[in-house]
Amino acid sequence: MTKHPASPAVLLTTILIAAAIAAPFGLGQEKAPAPLTVAVLDFQTTDEALAGQGGDAATLLTGLLSANPDLVLVERAELEKVLGEAELTLSGTVSGDTASRVGQLTGAKVLVTGRMFPAGGENYAVVKIIGTETSRVFGQTAKFGKDEGFAGGIEALAEKVGQTLAEKSADLVAKVETPEERLTRLRGLVAGKPLPSVYVAIPEEHISRRIPDPAAQTEIQKTLQDVGFKLADSSEAADVVVTGEAFSETAGRRANLVSCRARVEVKVVRKSAKGELKVDRQTSVAVDLAENVAAKSALQNAGSALAERLIATMVSQGG
Repeated sequence: MTKHPASPAVLLTTILIAAAIAAPFGLGQEKAPAPLTVAVLDFQTTDEALAGQGGDAATLLTGLLSANPDLVLVERAELEKVLGEAELTLSGTVSGDTASRVGQLTGAKVLVTGRMFPAGGENYAVVKIIGTETSRVFGQTAKFGKDEGFAGGIEALAEKVGQTLAEKSADLVAKVETPEERLTRLRGLVAGKPLPSVYVAIPEEHISRRIPDPAAQTEIQKTLQDVGFKLADSSEAADVVVTGEAFSETAGRRANLVSCRARVEVKVVRKSAKGELKVDRQTSVAVDLAENVAAKSALQNAGSALAERLIATMVSQGG
């Protein structure tokens, strides 16, 4: 696919559009909104005249949106790598399940997928803006003349997408449960039920180096302890033994922000049920200014999700 450098006029327009996109997010206010992670997939094309331009259109839209400091765009190379490794086929309609999977793998809260096609003597660019956590979908459309190239249509779309992200973020992103609300909910789950003692050992590695004070292990232990489980200091002294392994790695960088992905795998053995083994796993992503903190946060997020499922399993099986 041949890449064509943008003209000075297009670059100037890009800067102006980026400024317009940033405006709805209330920049300069005392409390800025948390960065919203967005992944833009290659556009579909249904006309021979537009063939091969879907990737360029997605790259331009990514560049326009990335100028907004309140958005974190998944790197195009990283996105292609992740989708390739997962063998995800995203041609045609992107389902809620597929969008959720992309979100889990890349950390994207919002997925933008689009199409370009001719109709009535004009070319149209249409995008779907999908919340990977809520599966809510919003659409935007722009048109451009057949002899103009797609840049004008994508620039118009970028402004509309930015406005949609600013106005509909509450619908696109799942409501965040506070630590107090989560603890209250989990305590209600175990209320009045006998709780086993638990031993947890999950060593972890940030690719290429060992990590002291494992974050996933600590998060699982703290959650169990806060809910009311007794923690054992050895596997011999525990009713339930949770072991496993975890790792994290750098996923990408944008300006001063670093994103890291983490995966945690666990095995659960109950002493009262000899030979019975339960397994689980969780992948998570986190963004921070420091790589080590981002890695730890990703591991902590994965540990938090696993802890909830472990609690549900132990309570339903009576320890």
